[in-house]
Amino acid sequence: MKIDNGDYPTGKAAVDPKRVKYLKILSKLATIMCISMYVSYIPQIIANFSGDPVSPIQPLVATINATLWVGYGWFKTYKDWPVIISNFPGIIFGLVTVITVYLH
Repeated sequence: MKIDNGDYPTGKAAVDPKRVKYLKILSKLATIMCISMYVSYIPQIIANFSGDPVSPIQPLVATINATLWVGYGWFKTYKDWPVIISNFPGIIFGLVTVITVYLH
């Protein structure tokens, strides 16, 4: 399969309806799971406010990772919306988790 500069496959694989349907389902599932991963910071945020702060290292690294992926999705030739949408909550929840470590 040949890949052009737009990061989209060309040739027969590009028009295979089964493959397109599979990729749409896969991207939706991956988006839901990624958002769920970042929403799971809520118990850590609650723990921070309850006076039992968590380590800020993991949420800080997750924030940086999510920021990089959002940037990657945004600056591609064609915006990669599943990547952007699934990682944007990581920026928010990661930052809130890190900040609340120090605000307890």
